[in-house]
Amino acid sequence: MVSERVRRLQQGAAMTTTAERVSTWIEAYATAWRRGDAEAAAALFTEDCLFRSHPFREPEDARVYARRVLAEETDQRVWFGAPVATDGGRAAVEYWATMLEDGTEVTLAGCCVVRVGADGRCSSLRDYWATQPGRTPPTEGWGT
Repeated sequence: MVSERVRRLQQGAAMTTTAERVSTWIEAYATAWRRGDAEAAAALFTEDCLFRSHPFREPEDARVYARRVLAEETDQRVWFGAPVATDGGRAAVEYWATMLEDGTEVTLAGCCVVRVGADGRCSSLRDYWATQPGRTPPTEGWGT
């Protein structure tokens, strides 16, 4: 079921506060990730959004990245913590995911810094993350 906030985002409605925009974007992105819906995930980024998946890697088109990685993952379980938002559409949020990559169980934990505009789409995304083999659930107190 899609929430009213996500429905408004899909219809192009402007949102008022950074916290509302970021929370709605996170909800929509998490839903797309869980479903493996690469097109829904890609639609959440502006055409010029650059994604940096690691501090020392070259940035890439966020829409291309979303399509590529969601095609590589299956059996995703995804959690996002409570975002810490600032004025101007910028926020940081923790995430945790377990999935199968090429048939191998893996856990991904990280934090992303996003900028979400009035139209509800992300215009900048940077990730800081770590992976380990196996499925490890989020630790106690994580994401709060």
